[in-house]
Amino acid sequence: MAAKPPIIRTGCCGFAIAQAAYFQKFSSVEIDSTFYQLPRLKTAASWRAAAPKDFQFTLKAWQVITHRATSPTYKRTRLAEDDRQHCGHFGFNATIRWAWDETFAVAQELRAVLVLFQCPASFTPTADHITGLKKFFERAKRGKLLFGWEPRGAWEPEQIAKLCRELDLIHVVDPLKTSPTTGKFQYFRLHGLTGASHRYSDEELAKLRKSCQQAPTSYCFFNNTNMVRDVARFAALTK
Repeated sequence: MAAKPPIIRTGCCGFAIAQAAYFQKFSSVEIDSTFYQLPRLKTAASWRAAAPKDFQFTLKAWQVITHRATSPTYKRTRLAEDDRQHCGHFGFNATIRWAWDETFAVAQELRAVLVLFQCPASFTPTADHITGLKKFFERAKRGKLLFGWEPRGAWEPEQIAKLCRELDLIHVVDPLKTSPTTGKFQYFRLHGLTGASHRYSDEELAKLRKSCQQAPTSYCFFNNTNMVRDVARFAALTK
């Protein structure tokens, strides 16, 4: 019997066009606004209700879990001052457990397939950081969710692969810049090779397609200023 062709889901990081038009044009979306501030549950439920039945949501975990409150990204995060000292780097304290409960509830309303944990460059592979990472992912409730991990510090490929295997994580990466740790699922984020204004060439999109063929299921989300056109071009290439 012939092998099944790989499943490739494409979309944008956020609703790059009007939501109704987006649902007609694309098969999935990464909700990235959840990194800064979680929406109300009724808002998440309305997004799910408006989307086609087979449309898939992923979302970024609230930065309270991954980033220290000293990060400039906290300008958009509403959080009590007493909680800020306990934020970030997967510390499994009451604040971070609460932040995950809130993120998980939004994911449930969206019927999301995956939550992405994007780490700052300051989250380096120290013994304390690795211990915190393990403690969080070994204890955090998952339900049916997949977990994606995007390390941005100076992690060695072997360390990433080992932790992904141990903690059942999907390595989140731009495969045109860094080789992914492959498994049953792949999750790619494309920010532009030369910056946000980068427009992907046919050759670059063909290379991305080849990377997607290394696993049964791949998710590809674009986050450059030309993302709507590039996603459409890539989706046509993968049909």
